[in-house]
Amino acid sequence: MPVVPVTDNARKRARRALEAAGLSGADLVECRPLGGGTYNTVDELLLADGTRYVLKTEPPATAPALTYERELLVGEAEFCRAAATAGVPAPHVVGPGPANGGLLLTFCPGTAAWDDLPPAEHALLRRELGAQVARLHRVAGPGFGYPAGALAADWRTAFAAMYGAILADARHFGARLPRPVADIARTAAAAYDALDEVTQARLVHFDLWPGNILVDRTGEGPRIGGLIDGERMFWGDPLADFVSLALLADIRQDEDFLTGYQEAGGNTEFGPAAVRRLALYRSYLYLIMIVETIPRGMSDDHVAWVQDAVVPQLEAALDGLMA
Repeated sequence: MPVVPVTDNARKRARRALEAAGLSGADLVECRPLGGGTYNTVDELLLADGTRYVLKTEPPATAPALTYERELLVGEAEFCRAAATAGVPAPHVVGPGPANGGLLLTFCPGTAAWDDLPPAEHALLRRELGAQVARLHRVAGPGFGYPAGALAADWRTAFAAMYGAILADARHFGARLPRPVADIARTAAAAYDALDEVTQARLVHFDLWPGNILVDRTGEGPRIGGLIDGERMFWGDPLADFVSLALLADIRQDEDFLTGYQEAGGNTEFGPAAVRRLALYRSYLYLIMIVETIPRGMSDDHVAWVQDAVVPQLEAALDGLMA
């Protein structure tokens, strides 16, 4: 990966964020960009005493974005605070929270090294992850929806608005979808009655693919070092988290995760309504993955991968809603 030079503006931004959190900007030794972000800018800050922080910065308000992406740092801060109450490893907010388009966070140990894990370690970590996600899902929210927006009193109202927003984004950006937007909207709406089973808003990360689950190798063996990038969180149905946890696959095949989830009190029953909701959440995430390629200006290779790998999954999810 090519090294991205750090600009003077980035250093100034880092010093301002430190000072806003009650720290000394003069103690900044190094500021370097971290890869993996697709919307907010992410920098690692190193201070003179060896302390490391992460600074997330929103793009300009004029930058193209999906509807749900406005004020994502509000969601990031909300997730971090909620995870702390659940005893789940995640960054902590440093200072007052989102300010001037930035959010300062503590640095979590570990790397997203899931591809290098031996099978036995992978199984143990997925079980540990299941328990941690179950603890997240015990955190109740004040209403349904994204925390930066107006929360709804019921899940059907909130999710219908979320789904409608991504379809409006698809129209706006001219996204290449496998079916007309109106057809997708009708298919999804016909399954919204399944959402009425959800009566309590719970914490949903909604971006728990392996890149956001850090593995920390300690003297006692590998552990989950932190669940990061909670900026896309919402208050809703815990079942929605199972989509990114088994991205382009089926969480019901992940016995290790489900064992840990159930042992920690999570519900692993997949009745007919739950299966329909899971298909709704799959289609929602896959729509996001397809539409976001346009405002992000993603590479031709990534767009081709999305069309080859994600679009068929979207079609399968929509077919599942019609079954």
